[in-house]
Amino acid sequence: MRIFARFVRDEAGASSVKYGLIAACISMAIVTVLHSVGPKLVDTLAAAE
Repeated sequence: MRIFARFVRDEAGASSVKYGLIAACISMAIVTVLHSVGPKLVDTLAAAE
């Protein structure tokens, strides 16, 4: 029972999980922006040639 109680109180990995979630959210935001802006950017660059 002590091992379980110690495991519940241990927050050593919590910050790495938070950083992982932040990185995942930023990655999703970048993919969303590139997905919506990508075709417009390709058209603009193709017209510039």
